[in-house]
Amino acid sequence: MEEYISEERKHRFPLGQIVFFACTAAINFVLPRLAGHFGIPLYLDNVGTLLAAVLGGYLPGILVGYLNNIINMRGNPGNAYYVVLSTMIAACGTYFGRKGYFKKFAKALLTIPVFAFIGGVLGSILTYLLYGYGMGEGISAPFARTLLEKGTLSVFWAQMTSDIAIDLIDKAITVILVFIILKLIPEKVKPGLWVTEWRQKPLSVDAMRAARKSVTRSFSLRSKIITIISLIMVCVAVVTTVISYILYQNFAMRQYTYSCTSAAKLSSDLIDPEMIEDYLSLGESAPGYKQVEKKLEDIRSGNPDIEFIYVYKFTDEGVRVLFDLDTPEVKAEEPGSLIPIEEYLQPYKEDLLAGNPIEPILDDTMYGPLLTVFEPVRDSSDKCVCYAAADIRVEDIRMSSLNYMTKVFSLFMGFYIFILALCIWLVDYHLIYPITAMTVSARKFAYDSEEAREISVERLQHLDISTGDEIENLYESLSKTIAETVGYLEDVEAKSEEITRMQNGLIYVLADMVESRDKNTGDHVRKTAAYVRLIMDKMKEKGVYADKLTDEFMEDVANSAPLHDVGKIMVSDTILNKPGKLTDEEFAIMKGHTTAGKKVISSAMSLVADSGYLQEAKNIATYHHERWDGKGYPSGKAGEEIPLSARIMAIADVFDALVSRRSYKEPFSFEKAMDIIKEGAGTQFDPQIAEVFVEAGEEARKISEAHEEMLGQGIRNFTTDAGKE
Repeated sequence: MEEYISEERKHRFPLGQIVFFACTAAINFVLPRLAGHFGIPLYLDNVGTLLAAVLGGYLPGILVGYLNNIINMRGNPGNAYYVVLSTMIAACGTYFGRKGYFKKFAKALLTIPVFAFIGGVLGSILTYLLYGYGMGEGISAPFARTLLEKGTLSVFWAQMTSDIAIDLIDKAITVILVFIILKLIPEKVKPGLWVTEWRQKPLSVDAMRAARKSVTRSFSLRSKIITIISLIMVCVAVVTTVISYILYQNFAMRQYTYSCTSAAKLSSDLIDPEMIEDYLSLGESAPGYKQVEKKLEDIRSGNPDIEFIYVYKFTDEGVRVLFDLDTPEVKAEEPGSLIPIEEYLQPYKEDLLAGNPIEPILDDTMYGPLLTVFEPVRDSSDKCVCYAAADIRVEDIRMSSLNYMTKVFSLFMGFYIFILALCIWLVDYHLIYPITAMTVSARKFAYDSEEAREISVERLQHLDISTGDEIENLYESLSKTIAETVGYLEDVEAKSEEITRMQNGLIYVLADMVESRDKNTGDHVRKTAAYVRLIMDKMKEKGVYADKLTDEFMEDVANSAPLHDVGKIMVSDTILNKPGKLTDEEFAIMKGHTTAGKKVISSAMSLVADSGYLQEAKNIATYHHERWDGKGYPSGKAGEEIPLSARIMAIADVFDALVSRRSYKEPFSFEKAMDIIKEGAGTQFDPQIAEVFVEAGEEARKISEAHEEMLGQGIRNFTTDAGKE
């Protein structure tokens, strides 16, 4: 049962885990504040996250990372947008923990660049997309300002370099602290901190790894589920993001248009229609001009989105400037100056000259893409004397939209990583591990012996799958089916053994029937079968013909040995039981018992689909009177042309004839019989088989004596005549 680990891991009280992960969350809360209190320019906000990930797995690591950002939102709501970085660090921390990187200090240090890349590079880019680089008062700001003052780097690269440098130091200290804490935690405690949700007998680490990497014909079920979840999340994200972007764009445009309109309206209210000519002719010297200009500046300052505020009078010759405010990038036009109408205003020239209301204009200008609102200034007779205008850069709208989309993307990615980890965690424990455990148990199921079957059934029942759903139903059905199948197999095996015993019994009955017709044979059938089995056992011990002497071959030869003289059933009783020497014609008929045996067994083979041992029975019956030197019958085969089973049978048959009592002679002594076998080696018999038999002489003697004793007790009382062979 090496696939499984102890029962304790299935039902464990989670209080220790809760306390531990609460401590990791507290570490994330305390360390950044301690660093800030002592003026240390480091974040140290992922020590707890990394600890939870290494010891608890993906889910608790990501959850602690989430809590870290949620808790820190109280001080800075913008921390919520960095949750994606915390979840990525947690995911990487779990991966490195599983791979054993935190078991050795040198390997732990190799993780620092990865965490620094997430926190430094990706974090810096995220900050830029969210807020831009303003050289504020962040941890990395002083170093960034120093780099910028040297004049070799742009604002972007100064801030990026500063963020990477600070984060590299921060993550190095984080990894070192985590490594030290891990060493302080007892090894026996660590396995209990890994968050599991077993619905079966827990798998070992190796078994879980194999389950996640199981080989399938196409995609694994785990990969398919992850892909489906990812596709659904991506589709939802794309649809939601597109809708949000469109809605935000519309909202932003309305907000900017409203701001622009309000600024233009307020500006128009400041302009005295009766003073227009004075403003144009006297400029800044006109009464109240400076006061109006100051109020226009206040309007622009009060709305940071407004880029330009100006007051124009449109004429056929061009545009007369009444008021124009300086900006850091663009110097204002002098009051009273005449400037040409810009290209983007040409389509609106007639309406502007006529003093008609103008819808907000969004177009490219000489100052870039602008949203412009013109508000007419009317005199007492409701005649438009000029226009007050306000501009907002469209680029600001685009940056605002990008900022919004960055926030949406960051929040979504953090949520996506958490949901994906949760789904994988649930899928693994409720689906993948139970299915894999059943698959492994089914594949390892052994049917070759009763003990192996019992072990296999126990292995399957030991899984104890309790998912409470279709998987549990499948497990119960599989267990029931296999248990019943094993029962059927045991019944079939018992019946098969019974049939085999019956078959072997029938063979001996048939051999006895043939033998009973020959009054000269004693217990020849059983003795030769015993000698055959003895010879094969010794051949296997010594490695003689090892490539051919398989267990199946030996069983077939032993079972078919009694049929070696079955062809004698075709020989007449007159010849078979003639007391004297046979004539040449009679001997020729007697030799025909070999080919007759071949026909009898061939007929039997034609009646069954699986001939099994009958093939060897046919070889033995046909060729057991062949000689190694080729002078035997019926075919005159020589050497290894003679089937191995027949060569074995030849020695057993002749030896039994030599040591057995016949009506016309006393039995040869055991030693004399063995000498004859030795003399026949290489001529009559296969020399290797003959040598093996002679070496097993004492065991052959015991077989001979045992059967002679049985005959002496009256169990068998037949006579044989080897000369008739």
